[in-house]
Amino acid sequence: MFNPPNAKQFFETVWDIVRQIPEGKVSTYGQIASMIPPDKYTDPDQMKRLAPRWVGTAMRKTPKGQGIPWQRVINSQGKISFPAGSAQAEEQERLLNMEDVMFTKAGKVDFEVVGWEGPSYEYLESNDLLPPRELT
Repeated sequence: MFNPPNAKQFFETVWDIVRQIPEGKVSTYGQIASMIPPDKYTDPDQMKRLAPRWVGTAMRKTPKGQGIPWQRVINSQGKISFPAGSAQAEEQERLLNMEDVMFTKAGKVDFEVVGWEGPSYEYLESNDLLPPRELT
């Protein structure tokens, strides 16, 4: 299943969370997914297993011109998920470099330096979200 049961609401939540990531920081699909609790239509085990993929789908469907910094979402290895050398990968790396997010020769970021700790407690509480998991 590539879309969550309530895809529109899930995607909107993902995009709103991504808007919270400050310049110069990155998050992962899994970290974002960890903040979104299952709705009444979603099995919690299914949510835990599939939500990072659903976040990836939301990021692929990010609307243009909405102020969503899509480039700040990478995979749990600290790498860009687009195929190496692709136009999308080069664009994401260029945009992150402009924010002083640097990659090692192995193509990874250092989560200790640029990893996002997540939104404020007030934001989480006001949006009925869970605390994010740590980036490691």
